[in-house]
Amino acid sequence: MTVTHRGSARPFPARRSLAAAACVLALAAAVSAPVGCAARPGPAPVGETVRTDAGPVRGVRSGPHLLFRGIPYAGAPEGPHRWAPPRPVAPWKGVRDATAPGPLCPQVPSPYARVSSTEEDCLVLNVTTPPAADRRRASPVLVWIHGDGSVGGGSFFDGRRLAARGLVVVTVNYRLGVFGGLALPGLEGSGTFGLQDQRAALAWVRRNARAFGGDPGNVTVAGVSFGASAIAGHLTSPASAGLFHRAVMASGEGAMDMPAGAMGPGVPGYPWYVWRTGREMEDITTAMTSSLGCGGDRPEGALACLRSLPVRRILEVPYVMNAFQAFGYGNATLPELPPAALRAGRFHRVPVLSGATRDEHRTFVGMAYDAAGRPFTDADYDRALRTAFGAASAARVRAAYPPGAFASPALAWAAVVTDRMWARGTQAQHDALAPHVPVYAYEFADRGAPMFLPLPGGFAFGAFHAGDVPYLFEDEAAEPRFTPAQRRLSATMTGYWAAFARTGAPRGAGLPGWRPHRVDRPYTQSLAPQRIGPVDYRREHRLGFWDGLS
Repeated sequence: MTVTHRGSARPFPARRSLAAAACVLALAAAVSAPVGCAARPGPAPVGETVRTDAGPVRGVRSGPHLLFRGIPYAGAPEGPHRWAPPRPVAPWKGVRDATAPGPLCPQVPSPYARVSSTEEDCLVLNVTTPPAADRRRASPVLVWIHGDGSVGGGSFFDGRRLAARGLVVVTVNYRLGVFGGLALPGLEGSGTFGLQDQRAALAWVRRNARAFGGDPGNVTVAGVSFGASAIAGHLTSPASAGLFHRAVMASGEGAMDMPAGAMGPGVPGYPWYVWRTGREMEDITTAMTSSLGCGGDRPEGALACLRSLPVRRILEVPYVMNAFQAFGYGNATLPELPPAALRAGRFHRVPVLSGATRDEHRTFVGMAYDAAGRPFTDADYDRALRTAFGAASAARVRAAYPPGAFASPALAWAAVVTDRMWARGTQAQHDALAPHVPVYAYEFADRGAPMFLPLPGGFAFGAFHAGDVPYLFEDEAAEPRFTPAQRRLSATMTGYWAAFARTGAPRGAGLPGWRPHRVDRPYTQSLAPQRIGPVDYRREHRLGFWDGLS
């Protein structure tokens, strides 16, 4: 197979407050029963110290909240444990300091995230508690899975805005890139180590939520982009059963395909954006690790060799992190292709809140072209249409999306891919889920959302990919630029998310009405400063045209 090199990096949604700002998976072997503490953790005391099942941790106060950072939920995946299922944390003696973020998992800098790490002892999470008044009763828990898959970490997401709504907010690190997705014949967990880390974090929450004032019987797993795609995997993984009770997927790719060239020139098309067979993951591994001198006929010998290499040496391989932004299926963690399982109704029955942004693909087009000083021309547009759809269909798409109807060819191409790939995939996911569970569909439509990626130029990013995340999490780069109307939108969105986490429906006093989506009665809630209410999603994104073209 062809390994994706160019254009495979996904921007991440997150606070950009460290370095140049940083950041834009159920299941196999669970972390074992509680260790080091026979008694069930009790409610959090008044103060900054809480006892987890591996030992006590000391956090820090921030106004009405308690913040606990860098709490290990699994042992270090290093040495013989690199590319192995997550293992239990060794209990510690004394009080562990949890006042500063833990290390990021191994990653390399990207144009949009100037952060790096070579630290493998990185399977940590962060907890933000609600105000003291809410901690008198068990609060809903929201577990956040960050996006991208090759950069980022849980510590970049400040949960105080959601915690102020009465939630215990947990943000998670997990193995990224090659460390989360490597696959070899006979290797247990191939292609799913990041997913297994997330499952171990959810198991930690089930065991320890009460110690932080949370309700282990009311856990919402939420994520964006690659993290939201992981949640589609959790929904269909037998091993994730019972670990969460609601799901939030923002800009997820779980039911999305990828036309050729959609993510950049030379990037091939795939039938699924984030799902690969076990053989495909093994082929990616062979292609990406061939320069490391760990080949041979015996997979166990190659694995031992790869485990012996320093992290820094592995990270020197070009694109070794971006190439593994996919999950392998056909294994114990993901027995079948997740979108097929969703369509067949074989998934965990939990309410779902899910949506996308209005201009998803403008992020990728702008980052690759106009905002990077390489204008996307009319000739580029024609070439991209032919590559993605073939000559005959390209003419039909150009007629439906004439470049003269847009401010630039780049915006025309972004609209094509937003509608064909993102909106079509999002709608397909909602239609698969809705016959079985309540689905609350949304579209984030604030075209004036502050751009938090470090990109130059005056490109019109609009309601860009992950542009909604700063409306939910405290964001030092975006929030100072919020208008009063955007602050009101943020308050409404956090109200919706908190109500959904609490009851399974985004309804509450002062919140505009939001009906569930049904296949025979479609409903999508538009979220914008100017208006919150229903939008004809199929019409807005020309899904009838795309269904006919396909």
